[in-house]
Amino acid sequence: MATSSSQALALQRNSSEQNHFIEKLMTKIFNFYDEQSLIDVTFKVSNPTALVPAHRLILAAASPDFENLFNGNQSTNPVIEINDIDSDIFEHLIIFCYTGQALITVNNLAAMLNAAIVLQLNDAKNHIVDYLMAHIDEYTLQGAYTLEREMKCELLTQKIIEYETQHFMVVSRSDEFLNFDVEKLQRILVSDNLNITREEDAFDAIQRWYNYDVPARQEQLPLLIACLRLNQFNVNFLMTYIQPLPGCELLAFKALSWIREPTTRPMINMRFTEPRGVSATNCGEKTILALCSDPSEVNPKLLQYNKTEDKWQEYASINIDYELYRTILKDDNLLFIGGFKNRAPYNIARSWNIRNKTWQNLPAMIQARWGHCVVELDNKIYAICGFDGNNYLSSVERYTTSDGWKFVNSLIIGRYDAGAVTLNGKIYIMGGYKGLGPLNQLKSVECYNPDSNTWTSCTDMTKSHSSPGVAAHKGHIYVVSLNGVERYDPQQGIWSQICSLKVSSGWVTCVSLDNKLWAIGGKSKSADKSCVSVFDEENSCWVERCSLPRSDVRNCFVVPESLLSSM
Repeated sequence: MATSSSQALALQRNSSEQNHFIEKLMTKIFNFYDEQSLIDVTFKVSNPTALVPAHRLILAAASPDFENLFNGNQSTNPVIEINDIDSDIFEHLIIFCYTGQALITVNNLAAMLNAAIVLQLNDAKNHIVDYLMAHIDEYTLQGAYTLEREMKCELLTQKIIEYETQHFMVVSRSDEFLNFDVEKLQRILVSDNLNITREEDAFDAIQRWYNYDVPARQEQLPLLIACLRLNQFNVNFLMTYIQPLPGCELLAFKALSWIREPTTRPMINMRFTEPRGVSATNCGEKTILALCSDPSEVNPKLLQYNKTEDKWQEYASINIDYELYRTILKDDNLLFIGGFKNRAPYNIARSWNIRNKTWQNLPAMIQARWGHCVVELDNKIYAICGFDGNNYLSSVERYTTSDGWKFVNSLIIGRYDAGAVTLNGKIYIMGGYKGLGPLNQLKSVECYNPDSNTWTSCTDMTKSHSSPGVAAHKGHIYVVSLNGVERYDPQQGIWSQICSLKVSSGWVTCVSLDNKLWAIGGKSKSADKSCVSVFDEENSCWVERCSLPRSDVRNCFVVPESLLSSM
């Protein structure tokens, strides 16, 4: 019998010796099986009738079902009948007990899974479920749901929920989605890892499900709306779409109070108050595109970040013959808005499809401008401030597909080379210049409320920043430039300085990826290279990643890796 000393001896082996020993042992055991040597049990299996020889010790080690069988009244019986599993399926699973591999196909998958569950071959079951999820397009999502209902396999249910979470936009448009029960939908919608671009995507899916059978689902609707990050919607959206829903009035009221009265937030009982995050289960699904362009360069380059290898590679070269445009990510497109050519500002607006690498013209802005800011809020594009060759602009115009470009209320202070970002349904613009020279560099910050179409002054930054990188991250606004790094708490209305980057020149952009703040661009002070750094909040320092092959970064975008699959 095994003793503690023999077990300790096994643990003292180094891994390479142990792996070699196990490999030799398993090869010998499978040879015994292949040659039908030292066989001590034979299974008589039906459909079609076949005899499958095996070794009791191996099967007992692989499955508690076999272990119980051989320790029970069949312990000495040399032939055991199996009547509820087809012979070829049974033989595939017996081979799995010896090799850890099985011949799985889309056609035999259901029978294999059922047999693995019956025989309590958990490793085989895991193997089969992994195969199913890797071939779900071929097996079909409908087939997977049918198998889940028939097998009642907890592992399969878990894997399907992971799939639904990561591929929510596809699943939510399927016919099967309309028949999800409310408990299943809740499990998906509460996930912090729900793979959506914006919270409105989850709301649209709920609306589609609800409208499929309004009378039967009216009472269940508030349960699903409560799964949303309601404070990520703006006031207009909450009042127009959430508040009128039956049973959702209180949910809308709490979210409205949260947005409008920050000081009362500790007293508001909301289920979710933070935006959805990204965990290790789906962090590989999104990456960074960096737009790089030297002022003298006609064709800017898009560089893609490979997170697995921590390196940058060229994704595309974009054919464009003007400069000083501003870019924004909109769905699968980069929008190039405004710019400068032949000493004249442009009002041009164009869309470049990331997947197809093709151009499409959009309606031109009313005001030609460069050195401006562009942001998206509630599916509307805003072009803010800038320079028209003579004036530092305070004008703001908004683009919608239905109405084109229209002016909204102007900034309090005209400026150019500022930074802008959206957070909690509002637009924040900060820094820049109000005239020529460093004395005209700004610390001022303004906030736009689309519900009232008004700009209001916020607390000034501690320093002035021009052409800063700006990002919303974990409910705060970060401003990154050669002049330092600052963080704004919109609840307290306070700016605070944090650890600066070690960069000496160039533009710096920043994005939020994998629940971390990334600063990209600028030349290192310590070496002649560009910088990519991730902020370590716990230790208040920047951790360097693989540098960019060029330092002329103009903007960065977080995109799904699937969008770049054509590379």
